[in-house]
Amino acid sequence: MARIITSLQVQKRNNKRLNIYLDGEYAFGLSRYVAAWLQVGQELTEEKISALLADDAVESAYQKSTKFIGYRMRTTSEVDKHLTKKGIEPQVIGRVIERLNENGLLNDEGFAKMWIENRSEFRPRSQRLLALELRRKGINSETIQNVIERTPPEDELAYLAAKKRIRRYENLEWQDFQRKLGSHLARRGFSYSTIKPVVYKVWTEKNQDI
Repeated sequence: MARIITSLQVQKRNNKRLNIYLDGEYAFGLSRYVAAWLQVGQELTEEKISALLADDAVESAYQKSTKFIGYRMRTTSEVDKHLTKKGIEPQVIGRVIERLNENGLLNDEGFAKMWIENRSEFRPRSQRLLALELRRKGINSETIQNVIERTPPEDELAYLAAKKRIRRYENLEWQDFQRKLGSHLARRGFSYSTIKPVVYKVWTEKNQDI
C-alpha cells in the first residue's frame, strides 16, 4: 500500500537532511541528496521507501568516507576497515567504495606511487621493505608489483638512503663508518650485496671532497 508525502522539513540540527512525513506522521530522515526528487503529495510504495533508506545509508557512509579520505590519501582496505568499525554493513561499504572509485577519490595504484615517491624522497628504503609496507596498507600483490617495477634500482635507493645519513658518520674512521652506515642500510631492508658497494662508494666520494 502506497503512502503519501505530507511534509518535507529541514532538520534543525542538520540542514543537510530532511524529515519525511507520510500520511501526516514523521516517518524517517533522508539526506537532501537522496531526497532531492521528493515532493509533497507524492506517493511512496514500501518498495520505494526501502530503496530510499538503502540509498540514504550509502550516502551517509559515503560522507563518512570522504571525511576520512580528506585528512590524507587512503587505500581501499583502509576505507573498508574504517567504515566497518563504524558498524556499516558490507553491502553498503561495497557501494561506497564503488562510488569513490568512480569519482576518482580512491585509487590504490595512485596511493602506492605516492607512498613510494614520498619514501624515496624523505626516507629511502629497499624495494622489499616498500612492498611490505604497501601490503600492510592492504594493497594487492599485483598492484604492488606493477608499481615496484617502476621504482629506481635497488642500488640507487640504497645510495639515496646512504647520502641522507652520511652527515652523522662523516667524521668516523672507515671501520666505524662502514659498520654504522651498513647497519643503517640493513635496517632499511637492503641486502649485504647491495650495501657493501654503496657504502664504499659513499666513503670514496666523502674523502674526495676533503
